Amino acid sequence: MDGETLARVGYLAIILVALGGWVMVEFRQRMGQALRMGLAWGLIFVGMMAGYGLWSDIRRDVMPIQEVVQDGAVEVPRAADGHYYLTLLINGAAVPFMVDTGASGMVLAAADAVRLGIDPASLTFRGQANTANGVVRTARVTLPLVELGPFRNENFGAFVTEGALEQSLLGMDYLGQFRMEFDGGKLVLRQ
Repeated sequence: MDGETLARVGYLAIILVALGGWVMVEFRQRMGQALRMGLAWGLIFVGMMAGYGLWSDIRRDVMPIQEVVQDGAVEVPRAADGHYYLTLLINGAAVPFMVDTGASGMVLAAADAVRLGIDPASLTFRGQANTANGVVRTARVTLPLVELGPFRNENFGAFVTEGALEQSLLGMDYLGQFRMEFDGGKLVLRQ
């Protein structure tokens, strides 16, 4: 053990002795209660350490994420609400999309467009789209670079909606370049 490690261990020992001394003085008439409290805090600490250690495994169940597998395909687990969600890199910015095979185009929510540096106020909304919430006006934009794992598209056409859209939608003009397979709760995209 080097000098620095020995100093750290000594420092921690002093803190533990001081804390233990305080507990002995404070709870000298109630040692059973002190032991119960110490055990409870110890279990809380161990539980937090276990949660931290298992977070990478738990996260996949709580918040499913896409991953690129060995053959270059992208696997997207089905979320708890039954939908599939993909995150694309657009000009280096991560944008979450809901996979919508009923949509013909890639549709950006206004908030995502703003994050990408697109000012919705400067767009001309000439198009229309029929959605589950009715007809909304759309404006066509060109995205310089769209990436999904190993797959890249340059100057990709998309739409920005004028209406309230909480989640950007990934339609068939983007998805059509892939062979899509639904396999055991996963969407697998291959080119």
